[in-house]
Amino acid sequence: MADQVDLLLDGRLVLLVDDDPTVLEVCRAYLESAGFRVQDAADAFVALDRIAAERPDLVVLDRMLPGVDGIEVCRRIRAQSQVPVIMLTALGGEDDRIAGLEAGVDDYLAKPFSPRELTLRVQSVLRRALAVEAAGAAVAGSEAAVISRGPLRIDTAAHTVDLDGRRLALTQREFELLAFLARRPGTVFSREDLLQGVWGWSHGDLSTVTVHVRRLREKIEADAANPRLLVTVWGYGYRFDDPGAEASP
Repeated sequence: MADQVDLLLDGRLVLLVDDDPTVLEVCRAYLESAGFRVQDAADAFVALDRIAAERPDLVVLDRMLPGVDGIEVCRRIRAQSQVPVIMLTALGGEDDRIAGLEAGVDDYLAKPFSPRELTLRVQSVLRRALAVEAAGAAVAGSEAAVISRGPLRIDTAAHTVDLDGRRLALTQREFELLAFLARRPGTVFSREDLLQGVWGWSHGDLSTVTVHVRRLREKIEADAANPRLLVTVWGYGYRFDDPGAEASP
């Protein structure tokens, strides 16, 4: 049915949020056969309660839920947690995808979908999240854990970012994107480069990168419309400029 159990992911808790009992039943069977523990919720309020109480490792979230839709649910999740979120959606338009990305969705899967593909997406997103955690732990306590760039202080072990001494609230992806670029000031990266380097995807929707860059600018720039830190290199991609380096002799 599903792929062989991945020992790194075995026993991780996945929360399925969908009001279709058939979707819940089939997806549960595939995910459990891949070694995951699975809980489910048929509406937003039960889902939010379970996220707070059970702290799942990943959430699979339907876009079209009764009452409170999946976009608003994701916003509420992001207010309390950075748990990875995969959104299931029958709405494939660019505006719908961007709305989800702006709410903090990590990945999309269009309906109708293969439960085997969902299982592979869950594994991929979780592996990426665990790799980020491991990288932060590996540098904990070392000077390399802190990246100082002008007004920004990025602590990759504590997963915090301060701007002129003020703590910023970044999503996991925003943090990863900022840390990736800040480690390599002056280097230009295409959206494809960033999709591979930050998301770990060899292909995907490039608007994912565009949306995250825009959201990140809104949080780190004095004027997001005229960025000085995270700049656009027209025709190619993005570059992080270190104002501290510019001030050096």
